Amino acid sequence: MDIPAQHDRLLIIDFGSQVTQLIARRLRELDVYCEIHPFQNVTDDFLRDFAPKAVIFSGGPASVLDEASPRPPASVFDLGVPILGICYGQQVMMHMLGGTVERGHGTAEFGRAYVTPSDDRIDVLNGWFLDTREQVWMSHGDHVSAIAPGFQVYGTSPNAPFAITADLERNFFAVQFHPEVHHTPNGRTLYENFVKLAGFKGDWTMEAYKDEAIRKIREQVGDGKVICALSGGVDSSVAAILIHEAIGEQLTCVFVDHGLMRLNEAEEVVGMFREHYNLPLIHADESELFLGKLDGVSDPETKRKIIGGLFIEVFEKHAKEIGGADFLAQGTLYPDVIESVSFSGGPSVTIKSHHNVGGLPERMNMQLVEPLRELFKDEVRELGRELGLPDSFIGRHPFPGPGLAIRCPGEITREKLEILRKADAVYIDQIRKHGLYDEIWQAFVAILPVRTVGVMGDGRTYDFACALRAVTSVDGMTADYFPFSHDFLGETATRIINEVKGINRVTYDITSKPPGTIEWE
Repeated sequence: MDIPAQHDRLLIIDFGSQVTQLIARRLRELDVYCEIHPFQNVTDDFLRDFAPKAVIFSGGPASVLDEASPRPPASVFDLGVPILGICYGQQVMMHMLGGTVERGHGTAEFGRAYVTPSDDRIDVLNGWFLDTREQVWMSHGDHVSAIAPGFQVYGTSPNAPFAITADLERNFFAVQFHPEVHHTPNGRTLYENFVKLAGFKGDWTMEAYKDEAIRKIREQVGDGKVICALSGGVDSSVAAILIHEAIGEQLTCVFVDHGLMRLNEAEEVVGMFREHYNLPLIHADESELFLGKLDGVSDPETKRKIIGGLFIEVFEKHAKEIGGADFLAQGTLYPDVIESVSFSGGPSVTIKSHHNVGGLPERMNMQLVEPLRELFKDEVRELGRELGLPDSFIGRHPFPGPGLAIRCPGEITREKLEILRKADAVYIDQIRKHGLYDEIWQAFVAILPVRTVGVMGDGRTYDFACALRAVTSVDGMTADYFPFSHDFLGETATRIINEVKGINRVTYDITSKPPGTIEWE
């Protein structure tokens, strides 16, 4: 979906930083519309068509001293708009405009550092240096040893004599640190000052987005039929309600119940949509098919591929029952789009395959409708509120497409799934009772492929162990384990062991992401 030209637009040129998405998040929080594009896609023609009101150069792992290192087009400096260079972005700006970048000499910095101001104060630093120094986050090996003509120094750190520089005549600004990460506590203020200086009106609102999205959906679909794979998660649900508001009965949703849902989840999802939204919905109970194919399978990638392949077959079968469709709706989010066009091909190697319906458009000759592809997860939730979805549904934790299959390491059996459902329900009930649900990004139980000896009622038991998992995160790309109290963990373990037949040992997973993943498989 193209964003209309009347929106102020900021362009982020991506040089491969692992935190480029955080720049976009900070700007969206300021109601500024921005897009991330890899450097090699940003040509002279692109700049002319995009017509940014300001530009940010991201950080990146390369060195400007290397042959064929990433560069923006030189014409970006002739647009007459403010530019902010961050880390590698600062170095590439200095390098291209006549400054000097060098390696080594003891000036590398990684981690927390402190910047002190020069005597002069500038508008982009309003609200900074209220104390004598600002904490920032550095991550650089190369360093600027001579700034480009026209630039002045406005902040220094022990290992970065040009930590903050600016050419006020051209409104070019460059910092060696990363203001987008939370380790730079006052970073938001710097971005706020930059977009204010650039003249942004802050017109990126969910109400405006909703109205534009509805108009775009109607324009794209016309009188065609749309079919939507409804998983019951926030993304597909918001996409379905938005599209239904745009085209009504032209939309049909298919909820594929693969027998790997949480306790009572299928009934709750189908009930909510049928009772509150009155949209055409097919409840495809295919649990016997999925569980039969998964019988005896223990390899996690094989599980995912079986589930993904069956999902496509089942979805395709039910789509034909309604006479086919011209369009397929998906809840694709902006992080998915960014990773798919990243100059480095995404976050590196394939960690795990993703369950989706990506094979369907080609097989069924359908076009994609993806009304959420400009949004981050928290923005999807905000849009859901605009559409009237209840908070209890909008705030639900993410649930993976393969469902409980990837929370059941090793072979999947109906017995283990039943134990897992009950244990998970107790755990989530505990979290809600203690008022912690909204503080946690995702929480679940994994049933482990081991049995352990226990003593219950003066008798020996030989039952399953389980692991509790709960993480905090902004967008799921990185995560920290939630710091439950020992009292909470002890109380929860006691409840699970007492109430769930088949479990006699409970552990808590305190692995962050990275090095672990959020899910167990």
